Amino acid sequence: MTLALFDLDHTLLQIDSDHGWGQFLVEKELVDAERYAQANQYFYAQYQAGTLDIHEYAAFSYQFLSQHDMATLQALHQEYMATVVRAHISQKARALVDQHHKQGDTLVMITATNSFITRPIATEFGIPHLLAVEPKIENGRYTTQIDGIPTFREGKVQRLQHWLADSQESLAGSTFYSDSHNDLPLLETVDKPVAVDPDERLRAVAEERGWPVMSLQD
Repeated sequence: MTLALFDLDHTLLQIDSDHGWGQFLVEKELVDAERYAQANQYFYAQYQAGTLDIHEYAAFSYQFLSQHDMATLQALHQEYMATVVRAHISQKARALVDQHHKQGDTLVMITATNSFITRPIATEFGIPHLLAVEPKIENGRYTTQIDGIPTFREGKVQRLQHWLADSQESLAGSTFYSDSHNDLPLLETVDKPVAVDPDERLRAVAEERGWPVMSLQD
């Protein structure tokens, strides 16, 4: 079996699921709207520019998680999936995942968004393996810290290497789909890098190196 690796935000999903979660909380008036919306935009701009401090972002974005029990958070996420996420999954994205599944490939979602937000989305796609940023849990509740290596930039390569060491998989024949220049370290590691609706910096690199460029927008 060969690996099929998928980034999530703006790749399989037509929005940024982390940013969207913040907007969802604002619209439900569960956080201070003005402060949260401004901070959400601030960190999102940093991510797009490639300058995001993932630990600083976690300290902000995990605050809401740390203030509520798991049952409350799960119920909110079910509403988020129903009202926001599913509307932004294209048929092309579902078809691509299904194609790799039928080929017998090993499917892995690898994302810089935290596992609380992304695990139900991976399940929605039928992707069994998830490598995501893990919020640290203490006494059954989330904290505002990251547990272990965050799956961001070079961290995606490190976490994947650790996962490979614990599995029977290898990078031989592997494919990785991503939209972002932040994923260049992993795109340069796999055998078959694919740029999906890429940002300007990734598109330039893909065109220079002859990588496939595709769109998953319906």
